[in-house]
Amino acid sequence: MPDSDFGPADIVIDLTANTTANVATSGVPVLTLEFCGHSTFPAGLVEILASKRLPELAVRLDGATVAKGRPVLWDRLWLSRSCDDLLAGAISLLVQSVARFAAGKLVPLADLPAPITTGRGFLRRYLPHFLRDLGGRARQKFRLGRRPFYWQVAYRLIEGPGVAETGRLDGTPFTVLADDGQRFYADPFVFERDGRCYLFVEEFPYATGRGVISVAELGDDGTFGVPKVVLEEPHHLSYPQVFAHAGEIFMIPESNAAHELVLYRAERFPDRWTRDTVLMTGRQFNDATLLETDGRYWLLGTEKFGYGSASDTMAVYSAPSLRGPWIAHALNPIAVDHSGTRPGGAFIRQGDTPVLPVQNGSSAYGGGLGLMRLEQLDDSDVRFALPRPINSGPAWARSGIHTLNRTGRVEVVDSAG
Repeated sequence: MPDSDFGPADIVIDLTANTTANVATSGVPVLTLEFCGHSTFPAGLVEILASKRLPELAVRLDGATVAKGRPVLWDRLWLSRSCDDLLAGAISLLVQSVARFAAGKLVPLADLPAPITTGRGFLRRYLPHFLRDLGGRARQKFRLGRRPFYWQVAYRLIEGPGVAETGRLDGTPFTVLADDGQRFYADPFVFERDGRCYLFVEEFPYATGRGVISVAELGDDGTFGVPKVVLEEPHHLSYPQVFAHAGEIFMIPESNAAHELVLYRAERFPDRWTRDTVLMTGRQFNDATLLETDGRYWLLGTEKFGYGSASDTMAVYSAPSLRGPWIAHALNPIAVDHSGTRPGGAFIRQGDTPVLPVQNGSSAYGGGLGLMRLEQLDDSDVRFALPRPINSGPAWARSGIHTLNRTGRVEVVDSAG
């Protein structure tokens, strides 16, 4: 350890996989990092490829596991991108561990499963993985034709319990919001005003390669018309969370491509919106979802750091009023997990308990959705119960579900087409 004028260290982060004697005997707590049960990154990477298990990270404090993370591998085909995602997740997990250590909240957890494989053989493990995923991508491109990717929004009118209550996509079938093949719709939110129901979506025209926010009104026949563009910026927009506050109507769409988060206000609902307040700048905050509780405002979403995934690292911000100032939670990042961090819709009230729909990206982006009960949200900590998965069913015969929202009788979902 280098000499320092700052006195003894509070904690040491040791990434050498070979703790030196002077650190081990100095009495300073030591954090170490494991990749799928291995102390080195290459061995952990071989473990992932050989066992086909999802990536799992662990941080140990003096040998005891105190933090776990499950990063999203955004692009499993290309090794360099997978490594970036895995290493960025490791950095976030270390940052989380140091924050919790400083707050006195770092406690022992159960260990991860023991490694399955030993030895090297990296190329022998990687080449079959590469060829398999390359073939899968080719089949997807052939199936979609000229569309690089495709999403669909669907809706239904129901009475009584919906997906959030039953945890299943059953009951009344959903109706697909039709598109013309030149665009797709995603991220549906519904909002009622003056007895009318409006569907806000991300509209993604393939010609521009940039999302805009569009809206359709529910007709008397129970169907939505063709969405019309109501908000467009030079950068990509999505996740149009619309809500009422203090007699006005607002929207907080995702705009992480511009490294900002903006509050928009309806000058004339639903088709004229103006930039009201820039809530955050210099951050890539994804699917920020608003919750007001006990006179305080909270935004929960995922934050992308450097080369990491946009879907696996939860961050929380709070403010005394809607317009801010918004302050990062002392324990950010709250979690690193592919199946319980990125919101997939507005908070749902079940009795007195807020429930957050969260995306499950363990197999693929848009591969599933869960419902996560909020157990604690204050300045001292943020805690959720484990996500309860939404099961497939005949009402929406797609391979996954990505967003869930409801207002009154109208329930909306989307998924990868």
